[in-house]
Amino acid sequence: MKKANPLNLNTLQLKTLTLLQAVAEIPEAAQKDEATGHIKLTALPHAHGNHFHVGRYTVDAADATGLQNAGVWAALSRKGLVETNFPHDVTLTRDGAVYDTGMKDQMLHAGHD
Repeated sequence: MKKANPLNLNTLQLKTLTLLQAVAEIPEAAQKDEATGHIKLTALPHAHGNHFHVGRYTVDAADATGLQNAGVWAALSRKGLVETNFPHDVTLTRDGAVYDTGMKDQMLHAGHD
């Protein structure tokens, strides 16, 4: 069985990557390059109140602080999980898109369709 979090990302990095993976599932917010497997994210969610919506999920705003943190984006980039020009754009690499954060079920709550 494959180990969750094989690169030993910290909690904030894991949460941020989990959110980026969820955004990558939204057709109007992501563009996949079939040749490389990289996914350019064209829109990131913004909180309203204590939560925000990512596709069909609702996410606690407290779980999204890494989206505004240059250090988190830099760490994910160093580990080969994203390519970024913080804070303007981010692209999930193939490795970032399939990375097992182990956090999806605890962070992404059934919201609306």
